[in-house]
Amino acid sequence: MSNISCQTVHKGTSYWQFNLRTRTLAAIAGAVLILAVIATAGVLLDPSAYAPQFQQKNLAPSPVHPFGTDWMGRDMFMRTVKGLSISLWIGLLAATVSSLIAVMMGIAAATMGRRVDSFILWLVDLMQGIPHLILLMLISFVLGKGMFGVWMGVALTHWPILARVIRAEVLAVRNSQYVLAARKLGTSRWKIAVKHILPHVVPQYIVGLILLFPHAILHEASITFLGFGLLPREPAVGIILSESMRYLTAGMWWLTVLPGASLLMMVLLFDRIGENLQRLLNPASAQE
Repeated sequence: MSNISCQTVHKGTSYWQFNLRTRTLAAIAGAVLILAVIATAGVLLDPSAYAPQFQQKNLAPSPVHPFGTDWMGRDMFMRTVKGLSISLWIGLLAATVSSLIAVMMGIAAATMGRRVDSFILWLVDLMQGIPHLILLMLISFVLGKGMFGVWMGVALTHWPILARVIRAEVLAVRNSQYVLAARKLGTSRWKIAVKHILPHVVPQYIVGLILLFPHAILHEASITFLGFGLLPREPAVGIILSESMRYLTAGMWWLTVLPGASLLMMVLLFDRIGENLQRLLNPASAQE
């Protein structure tokens, strides 16, 4: 009787875990699909779709223009899609470069000796000691602003936190038996890092990469809003919000509320992907 009960409980637990994994994968797939549609639509969108049409200016949201039109008759929905696509591609490039820097720094700090560790920790503290947005604006300004300045600024300022996480994970692994055995056999530090330690930091790297996206996107929009990012001719969300602020007092709320809400929703999609990936890669958190 007890064996039957145990089998029933085991089957119930397995079914629950299967459903949880299925729901998690479905949530990730749905969020990735939405983001892929936004990225592709922005690239394929014809500039004439958000070109000025003065005979249709200052229109409120309607089925024809879901986000309304601005003071130049530009379709705000199309401008928002294009702006979200630009932010998405900048975030993709910047987060990838920043995460690679974090992995190299974290592994080097934990495996290359005390002096390298002290230098990298000092560099991390230095980067985190400077106000993040100010440092980002300075780098973007020095590099001439525009697309290149923005993604370089984001990439060079977002690696310290992930580097600390990677360093802590590597420190926990490097004293394991197989790493100690490889060290006694004369394997170089670099080979130990690549062959024995790097595979253990892949889950943290993937989750950290995904979670860097919302930070990169929000900071790109922030410095663009302040005038230190993308050029005014680009239909970026930061530029849309910056230009539309002066028209709020005229009752044209849709110029800021709808693009801003769209940017927030895109950031939340990345957060959802990161959280669900963490559930899949960390069984303990999935059980909770």
